[in-house]
Order: sequence, then C-alpha cells, then structure tokens
Amino acid sequence: QVQLVESGGGLVQAGGSLRLSCGASGSIFKTNAMGWYRQAPGKQRELVASITSGGTPNYADFVKGRFTISGDNAKNTVYLEMNSLKPEDTAVYYCNVVVLTIAFTVENLWGQGTQVTVSS
Repeated sequence: QVQLVESGGGLVQAGGSLRLSCGASGSIFKTNAMGWYRQAPGKQRELVASITSGGTPNYADFVKGRFTISGDNAKNTVYLEMNSLKPEDTAVYYCNVVVLTIAFTVENLWGQGTQVTVSS
C-alpha cells in the first residue's frame, strides 16, 4: 500500500509565503507525475501545478510567477512554494501523485488536504 502525507498549510497575511510538502511512502517502485490541486468553498477542484518525473513543471495561469513546484524523486516528495499569496488563494490544497508500485500497478493517490487561508 502507498500513502500520502501532506503538511505545511496555515494562515498567512496577503503577500506572505507558505511551503507545502507531500510525501509518499509504501510499496513504491517509481514516482511518476506529481501535482497540487486546490478547492475553494463552493468551487470545483482545480489544478495549481504539476511536475513530471523528469522535472518539467506546469502551472495554472493564476499562480505563474508566484508559486514554484519541485519534486524529489528519491524521497517521493513534492513541494509547493507559494509566494505573494492573495486572499483568492484561500482553499484546501491537495497533492496528487501517480506511482508505479512494486507490484507494477499504477496508483493515482490523493493527499488528505491542507487548509491554506490568506487574510487581507
């Protein structure tokens, strides 16, 4: 079995910064794509950023230039550095990791979610 554990959310003032992390553990052979999504109250979950196993990042337009995604394949961990935070960034942030297990099955995993609240 594979599990994800997220950390790093919290309350910050507008213009501040937070760093989220998400680590996968268990019967992992290889980590493929990793990413972060968010869901604000009353809204659909949306992609924030993703990164391939080769390290190529992809960002939603609304975070370009402010957020940075990075991954550590050796540690099966993905990070999201969030700078210049705005009140509209307030949401529950979920990590998403696609792994190839040692049984050579592909699993699409979601973290438990971490609350990010940005005050004005």
